[in-house]
Amino acid sequence: MIRYIGRRLLQGAFVLWAAYTVSFLILYLLPGDAVSIMASGDEQNAVDPALVAKLRSEYGLDRPLHEQYFIALVKALQLDFGVSIKNGVPATATVAEVLPETIKLAVAGFALAVVLGSVLAVVAAFSRNRWIRTAFSSLPPLGIAVPTFWIGLLLLQFFSFRLRLFPAIGNDGGESLVLPALTLAIPTAAVIAQLLTRSLHQTLGEPYIEQIRAKGASEALINFGHALRNAAIPTLTMLGILVGNLLAGAVVSETVFSRAGIGRLTVTAVNSRDIPVVQTLVVLAAAIFVITSLIVDLIYPLVDPRINTARGAKA
Repeated sequence: MIRYIGRRLLQGAFVLWAAYTVSFLILYLLPGDAVSIMASGDEQNAVDPALVAKLRSEYGLDRPLHEQYFIALVKALQLDFGVSIKNGVPATATVAEVLPETIKLAVAGFALAVVLGSVLAVVAAFSRNRWIRTAFSSLPPLGIAVPTFWIGLLLLQFFSFRLRLFPAIGNDGGESLVLPALTLAIPTAAVIAQLLTRSLHQTLGEPYIEQIRAKGASEALINFGHALRNAAIPTLTMLGILVGNLLAGAVVSETVFSRAGIGRLTVTAVNSRDIPVVQTLVVLAAAIFVITSLIVDLIYPLVDPRINTARGAKA
C-alpha cells in the first residue's frame, strides 16, 4: 500500500507540473497581455509605449519565454506564484481571500448533489411502479443536458424575483447560498444518478444477488446492504471528475448570482490576463483533483476489500 501511495503521489506531482506548464504556455500564447490592458486607457487614449516597456521590465515579461518559465517554475515550487498584475497583491493571498466562499458553495452543492442523485437512483432502481421508475430514470439525462447558467437563471427568476424567498445576489447569510448551491448541485446530481442507476441495474442482475435472495434475505437487505454498496464503486471512481465539474460550475454559479469567489476571480483574472492569479487557480484546481483521487483510492478498500487484496498482489 505504501508503494502504491508513493506511485500515486509521483503521478500527482506530474499532474501539477503539467497543469502549470500547459496553463503557462496557453496564457502566453493568447493575444494581448496584462501589461497592455493595464497601460491602455479608454478608447480615446492610446497605449503609452514607454509605460508598457517599464511594466514589462518590472514583471519580467521582457525576458525570453523559456527564462520566464523556469524562473516562475522555481518560485512556484516554493508556493510563490508571483504578484497579481492587476492589484499588486500576492496571487496566493488574492486566491485565499475568496477561497472560503467557494469552499462553502462547493461543499453545499456537493452535499445536495449526493442526496439528490442518490434518491433519484434508488427510486429509479428499486421502485416497483414502472411509471415512477421511468419518470425518475428520465430526469438525469435532462439535468445533464440543461446548461448550468440556464438552471441558475430559472431559479433566480422563480425563487428570487417571483416568490422573493431567497436573495438574488451577494454572499450575505445562509439564504444567499441556497440557490447557487442548488444550481451547482443539479448537473452533478444528474451525473451521480445516471451512473448509480446504471450500476444498480447491473448489480441487481448479478448471480450473487439471486443467491442472497434464495437464502431468504429481505429485499431491503439485498438492495441497501449488498446492491447499493457494490454499485457505489463506479460512482466513487467518478468522484474526481465530479469535483472538477463543481469547480467549473462554480464559475457559472458565482457569476449568475454575483457571489465573490473563485469563479468570479477566474473570469476576472482571465479577462485581464492576470497570469499569476490564473496559474494559482489552475494549480489549486489540479491539486484538488489529485487529492480527491487519492482519497477515493484509499476509500475503495473500505467499500470492497477485494480491491485492497488485488493491490497487495500487484505490489
